[in-house]
Amino acid sequence: MTDSFAIAGARIFDGQAWHNRSALVVRDGVVERIEAGGEVPAGMKVVELDGGMIAPGFVDLQVNGGGGVMLNDAPSVEAIRTICAAHARSGTTALLPTLITDTPELTAAAVVAGADAAREKVPGFLGLHLEGPHLSLARKGAHDPKLIRPMTDADEAALIAAREKMPVLLTTIAPESVDPTRVSRLKQADVVVSLGHTDSNYQTAQSFAEAGATMVTHLFNAMSQIGNREPGVVGAAIDGHSFYAGLIADGIHVHPAAMKIALKAKKGDGKIFLVTDAMATIGTDMKSFTLNGRLIKRENGSLRLEDGTLAGADLDMISAVRFMHRTIGLELEEALKMASLYPAEAVGQDGRLGRLITGSAADIVHLSDDLDVRDVWIEGEKVFSTV
Repeated sequence: MTDSFAIAGARIFDGQAWHNRSALVVRDGVVERIEAGGEVPAGMKVVELDGGMIAPGFVDLQVNGGGGVMLNDAPSVEAIRTICAAHARSGTTALLPTLITDTPELTAAAVVAGADAAREKVPGFLGLHLEGPHLSLARKGAHDPKLIRPMTDADEAALIAAREKMPVLLTTIAPESVDPTRVSRLKQADVVVSLGHTDSNYQTAQSFAEAGATMVTHLFNAMSQIGNREPGVVGAAIDGHSFYAGLIADGIHVHPAAMKIALKAKKGDGKIFLVTDAMATIGTDMKSFTLNGRLIKRENGSLRLEDGTLAGADLDMISAVRFMHRTIGLELEEALKMASLYPAEAVGQDGRLGRLITGSAADIVHLSDDLDVRDVWIEGEKVFSTV
């Protein structure tokens, strides 16, 4: 276990409210309390910061790669460790390495790697996101159409078995390829089901919410759009009270005006939260890489197949927070919630993540007033520092 210590010298955002002139007390990897006035127990180590703010570490539910590695290319615990470490540098302390549509054999290898990462307690590993292969060809995006297929009994059983091996298992599916009764059984097994890469209509999306789907993958992208007589999956995500929805906030995947409209219109308990949809480029100077044997080029802040199709994002979480605060105009606390509390809620981890309250994990990011990441702790262990 980590030593007990307190962090002082910066204002504290606990996931809901700000605390000034206070100290965050950490004991054995969890938050013990926020001490008003900054007083800490006698003899306790104090980490004295030189201003800025501390906030809950970011939670990213869609991370395809980082540090030069793609999970699809190297489904191993070593690859997961590399991806988690690369994203920790931008304040992400819990993430779901994401496998894009691939073969059954490679999917099985990714599940084994996820189970190993969970057993070895890889810092930052929260579980897996299996994005496909049960998608719609009409909205395939950068997914290989040769590998997209309907869900079978064996696929359903494999997902349920995989969930038992890690804290969180999220799967993105399209109603075109999955029967709603399967979604109900996955929900009962505590698999988080998200709708994505689908051309379904509004009513179908709503019926899948009733069956147990609770999320929508990268809102606006690779899904049916809002029309005057058919609101599509985008309309269902915004109007549906139970749907949480991931948003790629790079100004490329979604127009800022569309983001503002969605945020103002979103109903219910489900929230819009930030995802990076990051690829191997994060933390590197790579100019290109391959996915399912296809070349992806990194140019002008975007990642694209040779035909121009967007293929993931060249985005880290702190950049998404800055975009929401500076370009979209959200209050800083709301942008921080979108990067931490709301994704934690979306996968049922808000009792432990997305907050700095008594009993929560000591997953902490120290930001400068200019929103640069300066220090990061995961369960009380410092994993990154600019000093």
